[in-house]
Parts: sequence; structure tokens; C-alpha cells
Amino acid sequence: MLALEEHIERPAESSLFQAFPSVGKNKRALEFMCDYLRIMTMGTRSPHEIEALMDEELEVTEQENERIVTAVQALADGTPALGIVAAVLGVIHTMGSISEPPEVLGHMIGGALVGTFLGVFAAYGFFGPMAQSLRNIYEAEGKYLISIKIGLIAHIAGNPPAIAIEYARKSLMSEVRPTFLEVDEATADWQLAA
Repeated sequence: MLALEEHIERPAESSLFQAFPSVGKNKRALEFMCDYLRIMTMGTRSPHEIEALMDEELEVTEQENERIVTAVQALADGTPALGIVAAVLGVIHTMGSISEPPEVLGHMIGGALVGTFLGVFAAYGFFGPMAQSLRNIYEAEGKYLISIKIGLIAHIAGNPPAIAIEYARKSLMSEVRPTFLEVDEATADWQLAA
């Protein structure tokens, strides 16, 4: 555990994290991992206590992320109503010009309907997909943090590093989960050094 201190205190300078740049580039995952490795180096070896603390932090992160998704989704849900308001205002304006010829009224009614179109388009073509995209990103990030949690808990519980890594690997979504062989090849140099 003491050999980890130099890596977790200055992860940007760590040869370990430099060997795995995708971990080093993910500030949230790097901070999560280093914080719990630091707690472990201080002597906490109870997997249940660490797991409970990790679960609490993951829940807080999920709640923070959900606030952002909810705000964007509320914007998506409300935008069609703004389009309807624009259409109603356009119709009111048109009714004020009811004595105009049909060609003019047609253009005015068309303009009123553009407000509805823009509201619906913004909701379903922009804000709704943005909310879902954010939700997907946050869920993937959450799964990544859970895999780190599972690997660290397995290690604290006394499992060999290869088993702890396998536990973490199996918790990833299938589209990003490396194969056993890919993990073995990526960590081969570090396994030999240990």
C-alpha cells in the first residue's frame, strides 16, 4: 500500500496512471480512485465501511447529475407550450387584421404556425435528445465508477489483483467491456513488476 502513495498523491506525475492514459484523463474517476486508495493507505481495511462510503458518494454524484438532466428535460417539456403561445399570439394578431385579403391572412396564419413548429422542433429535435444524451453519459460514467468501486472492494477483501480486476471488468457494460485477454495484455508489464 505504501508504494501507492507516490501515485495517488501526484497522479499527473505517476508512471502508473501515465501507462493508462484513459484513466488519467478522466478527472472524476481519477479523483474517486485516488481518494479511496488514500483512505486504504491510511489503514482502513474494512471492505464494508469503504463500500458504504463509496455507495454514498456514488448516490450524491447521481443526484447531482440527475438535477442537470431534469433541468434540460423540463426545458424540453416546456418548449412546445412556448410554441403554442407563439401560435396563439400570431392568431390574435391575424384576427386583428381580419379585413385583409386571404393572401395576407394566409401568410399571417402561416407565421403563427411557425411558432408551434419551432417549439415542437426545439423540444423533440434538440432539448429532448440533449437530456437523453446527458442521461446516457452520466449512466456510463456511473457504471465506470462502480467498476472502480468493485475492483477496490475486491482488493480490500483480500482477493489477488487479477481477480479484483476481473470483478471490475465484469461490471462494465458489454459495449465497453474489454475481454479478459485485452486486460491481461494491458496489465502484463505491471503484473511482472509486482
